[in-house]
Parts: sequence; C-alpha cells; structure tokens
Amino acid sequence: MQNSPERKDMSSTMRFSKAVVRHRIPILIVTVLLMIPAAFGMANTRINYDMLNYLPEDMDTVIGQEELMEDFGKGAFSFIIVEEMPEKDVAALKAKIEKVDHVESVIWYDSLFDLSVPMELLPDKIYKEFNTDHSTMMAVFFDSSTSADSTMDAIREIRGLCGRQCYVSGMSALVTDLKDLCEQEEPIYVGIAVALACGAMLLLLDSWLVPFVFLASIGMMILLNLGSNIFLGEISYITKALSAVLQLAVTMDYSIFLWESYNEQRNNYKDHKEAMEVAIQKTLTSVVGSSITTVAGFIALCFMSFTMGRDLGIVMAKGVILGVIGCVTVLPALILLLDKPLQKTKHRALIPDMGNFAKGITRVFPLFLAIFTLLVFPAYHGYANTNDEVYYDMGDCLPEDMEYVIANSKLAEEFNIASTHMLLINTDTPEKDVREMIREMEKVDGVKYVLGLETVVGSKVPEEILPDSIRKILKSDKWELMLINSEYKVASDEVNDQITQLNTILKRYDEKGMLIGEAPCMKDMIETTAHDFRVVNAVSILAIFIIIALVEKSLSLPFILIAVIEFAIFVNLGLPHYLGQSLPFIAPICISTIQLGATVDYAILTTTRYKAERIAGVQKKQAVRTALRASIPSIIVSGMGLFAATFGVALYSNIDIISSMCMLMARGAVVSVLSVVFVLPAMLLVFDRLICATTLDMRRVIRSEKRTGEVSS
Repeated sequence: MQNSPERKDMSSTMRFSKAVVRHRIPILIVTVLLMIPAAFGMANTRINYDMLNYLPEDMDTVIGQEELMEDFGKGAFSFIIVEEMPEKDVAALKAKIEKVDHVESVIWYDSLFDLSVPMELLPDKIYKEFNTDHSTMMAVFFDSSTSADSTMDAIREIRGLCGRQCYVSGMSALVTDLKDLCEQEEPIYVGIAVALACGAMLLLLDSWLVPFVFLASIGMMILLNLGSNIFLGEISYITKALSAVLQLAVTMDYSIFLWESYNEQRNNYKDHKEAMEVAIQKTLTSVVGSSITTVAGFIALCFMSFTMGRDLGIVMAKGVILGVIGCVTVLPALILLLDKPLQKTKHRALIPDMGNFAKGITRVFPLFLAIFTLLVFPAYHGYANTNDEVYYDMGDCLPEDMEYVIANSKLAEEFNIASTHMLLINTDTPEKDVREMIREMEKVDGVKYVLGLETVVGSKVPEEILPDSIRKILKSDKWELMLINSEYKVASDEVNDQITQLNTILKRYDEKGMLIGEAPCMKDMIETTAHDFRVVNAVSILAIFIIIALVEKSLSLPFILIAVIEFAIFVNLGLPHYLGQSLPFIAPICISTIQLGATVDYAILTTTRYKAERIAGVQKKQAVRTALRASIPSIIVSGMGLFAATFGVALYSNIDIISSMCMLMARGAVVSVLSVVFVLPAMLLVFDRLICATTLDMRRVIRSEKRTGEVSS
C-alpha cells in the first residue's frame, strides 16, 4: 500500500523537525557566522533618498535628466541665496564653490562681467529677479545626479563654506538633510520598536525570559535580511527605515506559535526534545500557511510602476520568508538551549479565559452587524477622499527647522520662486521661434521668467561678447538649456497645470523638446502612483482571495474575510480625511496592502477553528463562540505586537513619511483586531448556511442537520 501525499508530507516535516533538534548547536553556530557577511552587506548597501529615481525609465522627465547629464555634464541643480554680503565677498565665495568636487559650474553676475562693470548693465528684469536690497542669488550645477553620494558631500561642503549668511535650496539639499536625519533616527527606531514589542510580550506571554529569546532569533533574521539587500544594489530610505520594524512586528506571530505549541507538547511528552520535534512540525504547517498571505501582500507592491513599491515589496517578502525559516530553525535551537531558565521564569498569562467574552459577542451579534452597516459607507467615503488628499512634496515631510526647508522658504519669500523647471530645446530651432516660445511661456500663469541665452542677451549685451564658459553652460551641439522659475509650489495643482501648458507650448516649437526638473517629475509621479494604487489594491485582493479560497476550500469565505479586513482598512485610511490630516502619497498604497496581508491571518485563524467546529457537528453559535475563545488571545498578542513595534516609532520620528506610515500600521493593527473580534463573528453567524453550502468540507453539515431535523442556532 502506497503512502498518501499527506502522509509523505507529514514524514518530510517530521524528518525536518528531527534534523533541527539534532543539529541545534550547528544551526546556531552557522547563523552566528552568517551575521558577519550580513553585517558587511548591510553596511555596504547603498541607500537612495530620492523618490524621483523610482519613476519609469521611459518618461520624458527621466530621459531628459539623462540627456542633461550626457550632453551638458549636469545632474543636480541648486540656487544659493547669499544675504548681507559685499559683491567682492560674493565673488570670492563663488570662486570657492567652483572648486568644490563635483560642482560643474556656478552662474552669478561675474560669470558675465567683471565686477568693475555695474550690475545695472543687466536687463532690468534679470537684475531684479536675482537681486534684492539685501541678498543675491547664484545658480549651481553639479556633474553628478541629485541623490548621488558625491552630490550630497558637495552640498555639505558648500554649506560649510557659506556659513550662516547663505542658504542652499534644491532637491539635492533636500535629500542631504533627509539622509542626515534618517541616519540619526534609524537606530532609535529599532530601539523603540524592540523595547515596546518586548514590553508587550512580557505582559501578554507566560514567561519573563522568552521575549528576549524571540528578539534574539528575530534580530538574527532581520540582520540576514538587511545584509542580503546588497544583492539589490540599493534600497530606498523608506525601506531601510521600515523593514526592521515591520519584520519584527509581522514575524513575531510565528515565534509565539512555536512557543505555545512547544508548551502544549511538553505536557504530552516527557522528553523536551521530542516535544520540540512535534512543535516544529505543527508550527511549520501553520506558519507557512499564515505567512503566504503576508508574502502575497508584499509581493503585490512589486506590481507598482513606481518602483519604490518593488523595492519595499521584495525586501519585506524576503524578510517574512527568513522570519519563517528562523522560527523553525534558530528559535527552536535557542529554546532548547535555554529550556531550564525558560521554564523557571514562566508566569501566568495576563489574558484571561475568553469564554464569557465570546458568549457575549455572539449573543448581541446583530448590534455589531448594524455598526458595520452604518460605518462601512462613511468609512469608504473617508478612505476614497484620503487618497485624493495626499501630498507629494518630499520637503513637507521634513521638520521646519531643517536647512533645506529654511532655504526654500527664503527663496519663496525673497525671490518669489517656489519651483524651478529646466527646459531642453533642440539647437536647430530657429532663434526667432525660441524667442517667440519664451514670450509665450512667460505669459503662462505663475511663470516668473525664462532664463536662457536669448533672455541674457539683450540690446545692451551682444551675444558675441558673452564668455565661452557661459555659452557652454547654456548651450551644447544638440540642446539649449533654459531655466524656468515658477511662483507655484512643487506638486501643487497650479504647478501641474502650468507644466501642462508649458509642455503644450514647447511641443509646438520642438516635438522632441523636454521639460524636466523636480516639479515635472513630481507631476509624473502623481499620475504614476494614482494608477499604481488601483493596480496594487486589485492584485493584493485577488492574490489573497485565491489563497483563502484554496486554504479554506470555499467560494464564500474569501469574500467575507476580505470584506472584514477591507472594512478595517477603510476605517484606518478614512480617519485622516475626517481628522483633516494629509498623508504622504506612498502611505495609502503601501498601508492598504500591508494591513490586508498582515492582518487577514487573524480572520483566517478564527474562521479555520469555526470550520473545524461546524464539521465536527457543533451548532453555529457554539462553533463561533469556541472559535473566538480559542483565537482571541493569539489575535490580541499578534495585534498588540504589531501595534507596539510601530506606535513608538510613529510618535518619535521627525520624518513625516515614516511617522505617518508607522501610525497607520499601528492603528491598522488595532482596527483589524476589533473588526475580526466583533464583526467577523456576526458575518459567520449570518452567512452560516451560505458558507456551509459553498465550502467543500462543510456541505455535509447541512445534509446532516436536515437529516436530524436540527435547527442551527
């Protein structure tokens, strides 16, 4: 007689669990040794702080940036405002800035004329735009990209040269401040997450020592995950800031599953090693099933055309898989090694028996169904509006006392410049057409002026007397470069409309011309991520629907479980609209997927037990009560672990994009727990007959009840 597939699978998992127990010491030694290359990999993985780098490569704005670098040798661009400084000192400062590594060129008045020539020789419009009563402005081009390490080093050096009288604006200044703030805060994020997660486990688990064992095991897997990112080349600062916290929060459940299973098996087996073998076998099956939905949620982020989603998705999916591996290898080895002190430090769990609580919920389930019905539409309304009220300007995520924010405020207040676009037009375009194009562009609302050779060269300044150095800055064999200064803020509706009008004008004169810079890139980002939000939501819901359908062998349960968690997502992401809060654009996209993938397990856990009770012949109310009584402690521990690991970071972080995402994850964990504990039981009771009729293992329940004449109650 041949073995069944189930028996073969049981045999393979048992062989695996026996091997883990037998080789527990080598497992720990190998894991510790792997920490060395992991630490090297983590230290040498480049961190990208520029969100614009994740735009699709076929966009005009991205192609234009590459053309600017290839044809002009220019990448990043900044304005420097100099206050209360004599002209000779400004000229001396300019000369020093020109010597900074990776500064390609600096444009100021003395680029055109000797300081002995009065500035009034410039056209009035240009003079007034670059000078006020107490300040002047110079433009700096770099030969490296906006977020290159060399550019950030150059920004720091320029700030050191300038002192307190100067302010450096531009995207490179933003990413420099962002990097410095992230590097300052990130170790504290991890410390806060570990401390609060440990506190939650000390309260909710039954041992004073086991939380530290969990943290040691999970910490090793986090380091392996961060170290293996070196193979990706680089990761975003958001991924770096969140991955350790998220991996800790999401994979903590798996450690709890193993610990509870091990304690249960110790009552059945005298030999604690044998108990661990059975615990690993049981945990492996449940943890793999539980982790699939979480991995699916993160993998859904990889379908974003804005590739930061792929960055976060790959790293977190990898982290969850490593968390599962660590849970059934490293953690059992640590528990067996420390078994005696672990048993001696056990205490009574804080969570009481949930029997009466479960009974109360099922008794008044119509109330929770009514609450769900009343809240679902306003929650969805808030959710839909929150997605429309996000902000895209990364400067808004920094504290107001950061140097970049101060410089941009100065630029707006003193020179009325809120954003700067760069325009590339083919040099074959007739000079007459270029001048006509400039005149049209300067009539567009919010455009202060267009700066190019045609505007610098006026009646007082023949083009022939311009230094070659200036002509090379603004003109190559292929392209002419112009700067367009705008009164409108990056990522605002006004600047996006302005960019549309400018592009329309540009294409009339040069079909291949390109409008590039921070604001045009942000406009592309807005359009890209709006599409991504719909795609990622659809992919994550479809993937998790299929997983639940296969796991539960049901057509109706995926609809019910996803409806419960989606309701929690609507509430979580709808609250910012009603509270008047604006979220960073990436938050709703990521959080809706993460919350669905990470917390649908709570619903699956409850539903699986409900199914088992119904199949065993238990009536529906009693089945739901038993399922709640058994699952609530695990759901509370898991939900509070996710809450604790993220809530402290949300309160501490000065970077709004990190703070917002952590707050949404913390609140999402709580709302999902409440939805599963109060709304799901009502759904199971109301749709019991539909569930039984559309679930493969439960069809006989209806036949049995009809045959015996029992009424399910």
